[in-house]
Amino acid sequence: MNIKEIHDTTLVPYEQIEGYDIALKNYILFTIIDEKIVIALSNEHISISFDYLSKCDYDYEIVFLDEISYEKLYNRFLEIKTDKEMSAIQQEQEDATLDDEDFSVSEFLKVGSDILTSEESAPIIKFVNSLFYQAIKKKASDIHIEMHEYKSEVRYRVDGVLQRHIELDKNIMSLVISRIKVISNLDISEKRIPQDGRTQIKISGKTLDIRVSVLPTFYGERVVMRILMQSDDLLSVSQLGFPEYITKELEKVVQNSYGMVLVTGPTGSGKSTTLHSLLHQVVSEEKNIITIEDPVEYKSNEFSQIQVNNKVGLTFASGLRSILRQDPDIVMLGEIRDSETASIAVQAALTGHLLFSTLHTNRATAAITRLIDMGVEKFLISSALLAVLAQRLVRKLCTHCKEEDHSHASHELFNLSDSNVIYKSVGCKACNFTGYSGRVALGELFVVNDEIKEYLKGEVDDNSLLKLSIENKMIPLQEQLRMMLINGDTSVDEAVRIGIK
Repeated sequence: MNIKEIHDTTLVPYEQIEGYDIALKNYILFTIIDEKIVIALSNEHISISFDYLSKCDYDYEIVFLDEISYEKLYNRFLEIKTDKEMSAIQQEQEDATLDDEDFSVSEFLKVGSDILTSEESAPIIKFVNSLFYQAIKKKASDIHIEMHEYKSEVRYRVDGVLQRHIELDKNIMSLVISRIKVISNLDISEKRIPQDGRTQIKISGKTLDIRVSVLPTFYGERVVMRILMQSDDLLSVSQLGFPEYITKELEKVVQNSYGMVLVTGPTGSGKSTTLHSLLHQVVSEEKNIITIEDPVEYKSNEFSQIQVNNKVGLTFASGLRSILRQDPDIVMLGEIRDSETASIAVQAALTGHLLFSTLHTNRATAAITRLIDMGVEKFLISSALLAVLAQRLVRKLCTHCKEEDHSHASHELFNLSDSNVIYKSVGCKACNFTGYSGRVALGELFVVNDEIKEYLKGEVDDNSLLKLSIENKMIPLQEQLRMMLINGDTSVDEAVRIGIK
């Protein structure tokens, strides 16, 4: 028998063959090559595949795929199979018809049986798997499970905004929470105190870390699961969406051998992502890079990462002190929260270390007054601080359904004339009826130059500092947002939501 060997990673699954899912279990894949249906096999599973084929009467040519081509095609088949299963489960749940099997699971677990060893618990396991699968598919960053008086619901945070996914009976959701606790190594019997854990899921050959937080509320426990990205998924600084002049200026700033670079903005504005992108910009074998984070959101093999643990006294301040005894070249500090951490961070930046960190301020220039409020001397700030990047993530309007906004109030809010055409969100199938599709990063970069250093010798005022930075060619966030409105990229509602006035 003459069998071809194929090297092609672009092969497409062919599922219009009866019994393809059973064949998949025996590592037999169907695809189309040269307009003919063929059976694709792998050397790794050859004995299982041929054993199954000997019992079938398929009349298709057999080809062998190299390891990479086979794995990609196999994963595509798994995605199709999982998608169908999850859609079926979700449809059942949306119809709010809990079959007899679900009720038997409920009764079974009420008497304290183990959900891992019971075959009857399969629907709950499938439902939890579907939550993760749908979250990845929708590109959600968090999964929220909430208990109310008469019902419970699951919501996904997509593009920074929560969207309702499904409502379920409270008894069933209690079983779901128990399952999540089991896979996160948490105590199922403890429902009176908050618990934190972690778990990993594998989808299409890709492993994802999930951070789990369980909190007791009046009507029952609520769970929030944060999907942590891998460093492999991280975008470079130039891919984050900032204007080119900001990207080029940041690249110059991180070439310094010492000093402090701060990224500011509210929670969920992408600060951690930007910091890690900057770190990957400066990674090299010649540099010792150490981070201290709470939590470690992007796991990386390029540098050492420390997780804050307040229970054992490992805080940002104590961790940073220890890091400085490890001969680092570059340090990344998750957040400057208090006077002690601020003081140590500034000293580290002055003593020959390049330090990256975040602050919670609305404007880039406000970072200086925040550090002064924390007790850091102005002359130390002017010597240590290199630049501050204030950023926001703004949702972009869906191009399929956006409509013109003729409201005078909307124009007036951002000093736009009525002749400026701006748009508002509507919602359609393409954008999952949200009116928005994807997000773009806006940033104002405040570089501490000689003029700013001279200004810091006198009394510091936020408004004066902002005016001076604009004179030094900093484009404020509000101006960039006005341009987005004029270009029809976002809506006034979104501009108000992210808090730029």
